[in-house]
Amino acid sequence: MVWILLGTAILCEVAATMSLRLVDGFTRAGPVGMVVAGYATSFVLLAEVIRYGLPLAVVYTLWAGAGVVLIALFSAAFLGEGLTPAQIVGVLLVLVGAGIIKLAS
Repeated sequence: MVWILLGTAILCEVAATMSLRLVDGFTRAGPVGMVVAGYATSFVLLAEVIRYGLPLAVVYTLWAGAGVVLIALFSAAFLGEGLTPAQIVGVLLVLVGAGIIKLAS
């Protein structure tokens, strides 16, 4: 259950971040609502995951790391923001770092 909550928190954060492209200077109510709702839901779920007993360092690392990786991939795939070879290496390093922290906990 805790991993489902964490996964959902990650997806909510990614959806909110992707919605930032649509807010147009925070003048469009729908996308602004998506950003606020996505981040709020993500933080509520993160609090629940921590309440279940997962260490904060592990939770935050997985949440932030997965968010960075997914945003980079989705931005490249859906928004036409290409990834340079150096950026791809950076994304891979984020994945490796998050994996090490999870394995070490």
